[in-house]
Amino acid sequence: MLKSIPSELSPQLLKVLMEMGHGDEIVIADGNFPSASHANHLVRCDGLDIPTLLNAILKLLPLDTYSETSITLMNVVPGDNYEPVIWKTYEDILENSKEENIKIEYVDRFEFYERSKTCYAIVTTSEQSLYANIILKKGVVKK
Repeated sequence: MLKSIPSELSPQLLKVLMEMGHGDEIVIADGNFPSASHANHLVRCDGLDIPTLLNAILKLLPLDTYSETSITLMNVVPGDNYEPVIWKTYEDILENSKEENIKIEYVDRFEFYERSKTCYAIVTTSEQSLYANIILKKGVVKK
């Protein structure tokens, strides 16, 4: 154990977060996402939901403020009458993280899938909410 490291972050996930550079992206995926077939680096966080993990990751990972957007969500498929309540949870977590100038973009399902294949890593969770997948773009640590 180490001081000030959220216990939800495994050694493997900490290593991946440290390896990432400015502009690299990481997917935090729900339980339905095809993580294993899309991942360059796969990190399993079975038993955790995305809000818990997102909150822990944002304690260590700076978000990119030099890009137009640093958060990407999978938009609801046209005709799917589902409203992702989890998005409000993400907005609350981002607000509480004290990250500044963070903008969220929404992309369609297949664009999200293609983009995930170019991300540095995919973290798979046990999240059951639909449309819960989120991509984070890493920023720089400022003194």
